[in-house]
Amino acid sequence: MSTTLRRSSSLALLLPLAAVACGSYRDAAKAPFASAAYPPPRMEAPIAQAAPEPTGTERFDDYGVNPFVDANTDRLSTFSIDVDTASYSFARRKLLRESTLPPFASVRAEEFLNSFDYGYASPAAHERVPFKVHFAASPSPFAPGHHLLRIGVQAKRISAEERQPVHLVYLVDTSGSMSAPDRLPLAKKSLALLTDTLKPGDTVALCTYAGSTRVVLEPTGIDQKAKILAGIARLDAGGGTAMASGVQLAYDLASKTLVKGHLNRVVVLSDGDANIGSSNHEQLLQTIAQYKDKGITLSTVGFGSGNYKDTMMEQLADKGDGNYTYIDGEDEARKVFTEQVDGLLQVVARDVKIQVELDPNVIARYRLVGYENRDIADKDFRNDKVDAGEVGAGHSVTALYDVELAGGSKALRTSPLVVRMRHKPAKNALHGGSDEAIESRFPMPASAMSSSFAQAPESFRLAVAVGAFAEILRKSPHAAEWRLEDVERIAASTSQGRKDRTELVLLVQTASKLSGRSVAIAR
Repeated sequence: MSTTLRRSSSLALLLPLAAVACGSYRDAAKAPFASAAYPPPRMEAPIAQAAPEPTGTERFDDYGVNPFVDANTDRLSTFSIDVDTASYSFARRKLLRESTLPPFASVRAEEFLNSFDYGYASPAAHERVPFKVHFAASPSPFAPGHHLLRIGVQAKRISAEERQPVHLVYLVDTSGSMSAPDRLPLAKKSLALLTDTLKPGDTVALCTYAGSTRVVLEPTGIDQKAKILAGIARLDAGGGTAMASGVQLAYDLASKTLVKGHLNRVVVLSDGDANIGSSNHEQLLQTIAQYKDKGITLSTVGFGSGNYKDTMMEQLADKGDGNYTYIDGEDEARKVFTEQVDGLLQVVARDVKIQVELDPNVIARYRLVGYENRDIADKDFRNDKVDAGEVGAGHSVTALYDVELAGGSKALRTSPLVVRMRHKPAKNALHGGSDEAIESRFPMPASAMSSSFAQAPESFRLAVAVGAFAEILRKSPHAAEWRLEDVERIAASTSQGRKDRTELVLLVQTASKLSGRSVAIAR
């Protein structure tokens, strides 16, 4: 639901869970998609905590928690696609490296969900739409009378031979705050891994910002890889931070290799602890948006903790039509810059929006788990001037809905929803690109519903465990009675020795110990 922030003295009426201390929520009327078919919705919006707990000089925005929505009143759920994964990596760092619970405002359920591989099949090579949509559903293991529905979107995969040339500018924060081993040294290892994946025809430029900006390397072909790696190795930290000047310098370098049909991207590596410099925050975001329109996108990679500025890093990537990742160790660097690098280097769709239409004859109430800051007004689904996220090759996106079936039903007997996706083709050498959006329709079959949670597909059960873990860490009022020990049991049943899933079990166990109780995170 489209929202704007406002204060409310009647929040207690919305939250019967007295254990949750809340003091504000975001709320606004949503214009009807088609007034004859869809009546005006109720005035509901994401529920926010009173205030993020103090975390030193770290900064996180509280985007609230989506409420339940009456499907008879508002049957449309519309949001921008999100492939970011930073929130999960940051939580892992807090739990395993710092032995503390992550700040609740740092937890974004969609980024937890999108950090895992659920084995979704890709669309066939001949298909016009670069996505394949997968569905699964079952009774909820946490709330009697509720069901969970999963929507999984898989983008097509592209081989290295098919990939268009890329022109990257590495913009590295070398201020004094980046001197710790888990910051600049880890950033340098990350860039070396990324550089090793590049191929002939690709170029790299390297610049830094601290007390002043510096061009370390003009645009250089990957045939001079040794020169690029040497430039990365020479980077050292010291001085203050002037981010806006560094961003402008990176765009100046990127403009030198701006080739129509190629991917042109600035990659910012920082702990986000930056003064803007001569520009203000809004001017910086405006600059990034203007260059995005010229064909130069921007992605961000976060490092460090204690003074981390999550809000800054997320907003930069959002405005730049790039993705936002957080590197908490060498394993994550290898995953992002080697195993999943195609998503960074090859865009398959732009301005991707999802609209889910839920049938009120089948679903009485629903809530989307996560995506609170990706909300798009229903009326803007077909407004192609409204910006949305980009999707890279091989990216997958997962969304969970918590629903109550209509009429007290215990099973789906007909299709409960239809997913519509709208995107603009990627502008690249393979497809030429266009600003004319393509809309696709994917109905969920009733056969996707399992009669019990135990009989549901393993990948679905994994997604439920991940989403529930995020909801509990997030202090979602909807998860106030959920048990971490149940999350652990579900996650363990899907691990099968896979490293990322085994690690999830460890994270849940660690959170349980740190919370001092296995029932739920202390409120």
